[in-house]
Amino acid sequence: MKAKHLLALAALSALIPGAVLAQEVVLKVAHFVPPTAPGHTKFIAPWCDKVASESAGRIKCQIYPAMQLGGTPAQLLSQVRDGVADAAWTLPGYTPGRFPVTEVFELPFMTREQEGSSRALWDFVQKNTLKSEFSGLHPLATWVPGPYTLHLRAAQPKVMADLKDMKIRSSSRLTTRLLSALGASPVGMPVTQMSEALSKGVIEATMLPWEVVPAMKVHELTKFSAEFGGDHTLTTTTMVFVMNKKKYDSLPADLKKVIDANSGRETSAWVSGQLKSADAASRAATLKNGNVIYQIPAEETTKWKKTASTVNDEWVKEVSAKGVDGNKLLAEANALVDHYAGKK
Repeated sequence: MKAKHLLALAALSALIPGAVLAQEVVLKVAHFVPPTAPGHTKFIAPWCDKVASESAGRIKCQIYPAMQLGGTPAQLLSQVRDGVADAAWTLPGYTPGRFPVTEVFELPFMTREQEGSSRALWDFVQKNTLKSEFSGLHPLATWVPGPYTLHLRAAQPKVMADLKDMKIRSSSRLTTRLLSALGASPVGMPVTQMSEALSKGVIEATMLPWEVVPAMKVHELTKFSAEFGGDHTLTTTTMVFVMNKKKYDSLPADLKKVIDANSGRETSAWVSGQLKSADAASRAATLKNGNVIYQIPAEETTKWKKTASTVNDEWVKEVSAKGVDGNKLLAEANALVDHYAGKK
């Protein structure tokens, strides 16, 4: 009798859609900033809410901010590849040498307004580095933050010569080269170590976009912030939101569609725009703290750009030695940035 009952239930389930419970997925999402930072409140949490809503609750996130899964920011990509995390937001610059072609977007004076440059970065990755540099990963978004500003403890440099031997925190390999070319003494470290380094005087300044400043208390640890005018940013870093490829491939088709709808070129621009919305508030908080924000004059910035061109030349030579056409890639990246500049 019991067997007949089970057979009847099985037959009924086959006839009635939804009788069998749909598959649910829990994504372990890791990142490196505090849960109060804009990257968490304006990007990670809303993204997770969006995929949960669009999947009718079948995709859920367990978010691990501030490296709560252990390890260091430099290990986030490995954590995703190894399945410790299902998805993570990180900077390729934290793993020097693993993204030598993608980092073209970190060259001095490469990027323009951030949403357009983020679209450009997505297209560039899809064409040139998806298989080589993102092996084992499924990119969800790739973007650049707002322009990097120079935040200083005590000095107020106005010309390039004022940077000589100044210890400045660098977030990536190419930013390190840029600072060296400008005469400074770069100190590479992830953002998680930056505040302590500023407070103890290990570094005298840091390169950082505005949106990160309050969460890391940079405005409380510095007195001056130097901005750079012009159409192109002095420097920036690339950022990526990636998923374990096997995890993505294991999803049922309908849940893949939800992830796909929240990935790609426009999602990259959306993430960048979400972070951009925090820039003004962060800048205002810095002014309210009594800090001085000033501009490096256009004519002086031109001198910095000329000096920084050696970094571009070195990058072209380096990647060309690996068997790719560095000049062609640089021209393509510039063309993509120009193509998307100002587009909504």
